[in-house]
Amino acid sequence: MRIDSAGWTHVGRRSHNEDAWAVRADLGLFVVADGLGGYEGGEVASRCVVDTFSGFCERVTHDPDATWPHRLRPSRSREEDLLFNCTWLAQRAVLSRRVGKLREMGSTVVALAFGARSAAVAHVGDSRLYRLRDGQLEALTRDHSILEEMRQAGVETPERRESPYGHLITRALGTDAAEPTVQRLEVRAGDVYLLCSDGLYEPLGPKRLAARLGQGSAAGVAETLVEEAYAAGGHDNITAVVVDVRAG
Repeated sequence: MRIDSAGWTHVGRRSHNEDAWAVRADLGLFVVADGLGGYEGGEVASRCVVDTFSGFCERVTHDPDATWPHRLRPSRSREEDLLFNCTWLAQRAVLSRRVGKLREMGSTVVALAFGARSAAVAHVGDSRLYRLRDGQLEALTRDHSILEEMRQAGVETPERRESPYGHLITRALGTDAAEPTVQRLEVRAGDVYLLCSDGLYEPLGPKRLAARLGQGSAAGVAETLVEEAYAAGGHDNITAVVVDVRAG
């Protein structure tokens, strides 16, 4: 299989962009982070997270004997372990910089890693991973949020945009609650993956996401999705990373 991938971002209707992203097809790594903490803080946190993921993946790719912070677990694939360790290191990196005017900063993250035989996703917060397969769109992550916890408890809730709890997340890097959810993925040729911040999926919704994914190159789709989210009234920063898996 071969991968066509690209990312795109837009400040939206905010004064600055606290989203960061990485497309590292050479490492099989794709990341979106949405910073928290206001001007400068959010930007620093999200960039710190993305750089940490990229840096650790580079290190272990180029040095097979490099030390991992946490031992590999037999129950997890290499990609699951890789993303778990990246998240742990990103948490440490953000915490170490939470001083002075950056003391309130934090970040969400969603990351996708491909290996020779499998893939994995890790996330903290409400940045998401979607997969389009055989024309069906599926959210592969479940938000770490109060709204999602209410839904899991069986409470009937309005749509995210209409709920007073819509943007209240329960986990973020840089806080005491930063445990990632990590899971293995089975990948097929024809799959299209979308990593995105809430500024993208909230104004568009699943139907519009599904209608665009797979319709052209990854670069064209990523740019189109971001532009459509802005045109739909998106207020927040808007970021999309598209990963199109094709037969080799």
